[in-house]
Amino acid sequence: MSVLEARNLSIHFGGVRALDHVTVQAGEWEIVGIIGPNGAGKTTLFNCITGFYQPSKGKIRYRGKSITRLPVHKRTALGIGRTFQNVGLVKNTTVAENLVTAQHLEANYDPWAGMLGGPSTFAEESRLAERADQLLELLDLSDVASARVADLPYGVLKRVEIATVLATDPDLLLLDEPGSGMGPEEAHALGDTLLGLRKEFGITIVMIDHHVPLVTQVSDYVYCLNFGEVLAEGKPGVVRNHPEVVRAYLGEEPDETDAPAEAASEEYV
Repeated sequence: MSVLEARNLSIHFGGVRALDHVTVQAGEWEIVGIIGPNGAGKTTLFNCITGFYQPSKGKIRYRGKSITRLPVHKRTALGIGRTFQNVGLVKNTTVAENLVTAQHLEANYDPWAGMLGGPSTFAEESRLAERADQLLELLDLSDVASARVADLPYGVLKRVEIATVLATDPDLLLLDEPGSGMGPEEAHALGDTLLGLRKEFGITIVMIDHHVPLVTQVSDYVYCLNFGEVLAEGKPGVVRNHPEVVRAYLGEEPDETDAPAEAASEEYV
């Protein structure tokens, strides 16, 4: 059984075809990559999966059960966590405070107890703070725990956002451009981190990124979208070297005599 199955999704905005019969799926503990040029429909696909958009056609299943009509908060409660292209954090609070806030559904006290305080409330807050510290250490962010989010560089913010989503204890993690703003070395280190997170938490990851070397480094399976359709799918090396994928990114035919597609594909950043 697939953890996630989005089948034949279609959605239009006026005369713009954002998705046209797109099917993607992710199995248990898989890392699935989604690549494609700007405007290919990648973030629209995530918005449909997480409930921000309602597809005009198609079905979405999570662990075999239809979630096509569920609102966003109920999908989150099932275990679907997501980061955004534009970092979604509380900018005027600290990194650690963001991680504690993200765990509010895990807090074992009611709102009245939270407002009035008490020994059990303080103990629970301490537990949540300790878990936040553990996540920050895991993502090599302990040194910025007390930093205000608004003061951090963009590449660090993307890692903080991943830590914050992990604090919600997801079973399926959707990452929208996690490598954005990172150089090659940072992106490679992020890839190692994602592989470690899969092992540590036993989660399934679906990620969108323009940085094709990062996607192919970590993914078990890759989809390439273009103009709202699945242009190619398969193992990372197969998709990366697919002539239509090279053409979509570079706007030209791959030169099979002088430069292999694999070399050309390293320019997809």
